Amino acid sequence: MINPNKKHKIALVGYRLSDGGSDKVMANLSIFFENNGIDVHIITVIDQVSYLYKGKILNLGLLKNKSNGFFNKLKRFRVLNQYIKEQHFDFVIDFRFRSKIIQELIIARILYPKNTIFTVHSFLIDHYMPNNSWVTRLMYNTCYANVVITKQIEQIVEEKHQLQNIKLIYNPVNIEEITAKSIEKIEIDFKYIIAIGQYENPIKQFHKLIESYANSDLPKENIHLVILGNGELELLNSVSRRNNVQDKVHLLGYQVNPYKYLKNALYLVLSSLNEGLPNVILEALATGIPVVSFDCESGPKEIIQDKKNGILVENQNFNKLTEALNLMYSDLELYAICKNNAKDSIQKFSLENIGNQWLELMKIKK
Repeated sequence: MINPNKKHKIALVGYRLSDGGSDKVMANLSIFFENNGIDVHIITVIDQVSYLYKGKILNLGLLKNKSNGFFNKLKRFRVLNQYIKEQHFDFVIDFRFRSKIIQELIIARILYPKNTIFTVHSFLIDHYMPNNSWVTRLMYNTCYANVVITKQIEQIVEEKHQLQNIKLIYNPVNIEEITAKSIEKIEIDFKYIIAIGQYENPIKQFHKLIESYANSDLPKENIHLVILGNGELELLNSVSRRNNVQDKVHLLGYQVNPYKYLKNALYLVLSSLNEGLPNVILEALATGIPVVSFDCESGPKEIIQDKKNGILVENQNFNKLTEALNLMYSDLELYAICKNNAKDSIQKFSLENIGNQWLELMKIKK
């Protein structure tokens, strides 16, 4: 039982504090926990920090050399092991991909304390748990909890691995941060829709999105497409040229503050093959714009109320996506309804609400 009179100490373990959705969740929770009197320690594997956070950082990425050989990895492992032993954390929460079975078995059963919470942030659960259910239960059935972020992921994990300690907690959205940052000015003088994600990630399917956009009425209406994210530009540029929309498609790269671009867009479009619980949908709605999204596995249907705060499109039907792009622009009444409902529709995902669910899970009183 957690002592209610002591200051609790929590370790949040992730790959970095930049780019990724699970990294953003970790950053948001660090702010909530610190604001509620918890001593937060963030442990990162890669030396990348761009998200707003609170707490102390152990940046293992600073110890990584160019070779990243066995002895360098062993050094980082020893530093992590010593740090966890010395700090006596009340809880460790792990947000990383965990695909290396032997390494993760050692970490789960030897390095981490019993009060460890593992998270699953993707519909592709094999990135977080071994395909072999016996091994998965060996690794994760005795930990404090396994937190999943959608009902669909919860069902998959329960049916496949029969774990007894699964808890559904949605991703939080930091509405205050988004509202403050979204008022910054941008130097764009045209109307546009927006998509966000890593350019080279095939799951985002931006090349198909550009084709769908080119087949829509939007280019003729002088509505541009802005895509924010990291990665190689040539493939997407070539698709734009092939579809004669190179003057309408803008690849603006990674932006530390994407919220100002979201707020000024007509709406967000999500064309992914699959997701976890897409933070970008929550963030778009928090800025007050609607969303057009595939009803992909998993997440969008648990955020988007069709025709109320956005449009859910038949999964992977790009012809239907093109129709939805047109509809959200041309049907002014529908657009007004979705835009007016956007902010209120994500209140249950607020950092305060989701953070309190984490405290309840850990039996920590405010």
